[in-house]
Amino acid sequence: MMRTTVSVLQCQVVEEDIEMSLGQLCQACGTDHRLVQQLVAHGVLQPRGEVPQAWIFVGDSLQRTRTALRLMHDLELNLPGAALAVDLLEQIERLQRELRTLTAAQSGG
Repeated sequence: MMRTTVSVLQCQVVEEDIEMSLGQLCQACGTDHRLVQQLVAHGVLQPRGEVPQAWIFVGDSLQRTRTALRLMHDLELNLPGAALAVDLLEQIERLQRELRTLTAAQSGG
């Protein structure tokens, strides 16, 4: 009998130019204001605006917040550890994209 493996991917497409308030980001990530404020303090997020009530977050903030929350929950990282991990994961992703681009250019494709 033949076995079939099915992989299910879960994703959410977010426009990079989307803008969210602090409340909207918290609602989308299922977290509270205090934790998002701590993520800002640790450099995970860089909102526009001077005070939390006026903060505006762009599309990548949603992914960065969710990633940090997942790292903190699943790997039990503290905030500084999650901040470092998020930055390193994004750097790896960027380098992989650059490698794919260079490989494609060298292969003529």
